[in-house]
Amino acid sequence: MPGDVPSEVQATSVLVICGAGASSTFVAMWLRHAAAERELAVTASASSEDELDAVTPGIDVVLVGPHLADRYDAIARRVRAAGAEPVLLPDEVMSERSGDRALDLVLQACAERIASASAEPSAHRERNHG
Repeated sequence: MPGDVPSEVQATSVLVICGAGASSTFVAMWLRHAAAERELAVTASASSEDELDAVTPGIDVVLVGPHLADRYDAIARRVRAAGAEPVLLPDEVMSERSGDRALDLVLQACAERIASASAEPSAHRERNHG
């Protein structure tokens, strides 16, 4: 399993946020279990939206609870400004106790982030030398 995942993704720090921090605690716990089953060094913690700015530094991916969808754009801007990748969780993740879907979303976000970062230097070179 770890061989299927790029090394840059294998050690990932995730923050799960919701309105008060209660449901995000369960998602973070399920996510840690799924990561352990796949032998990935993914850490996951939970917080409320109110504490987002204080806890985001050092985080790679922020999973945003679906009940915050109406504020997702503003939250996503704050998360990106802190250098993390935001992901809006679908409703079913909040009740799926295996954590597999949440982990898949984290891995997808990490892969997209890596692809985007590797594409940026070539785009920069094309602009400056094209």
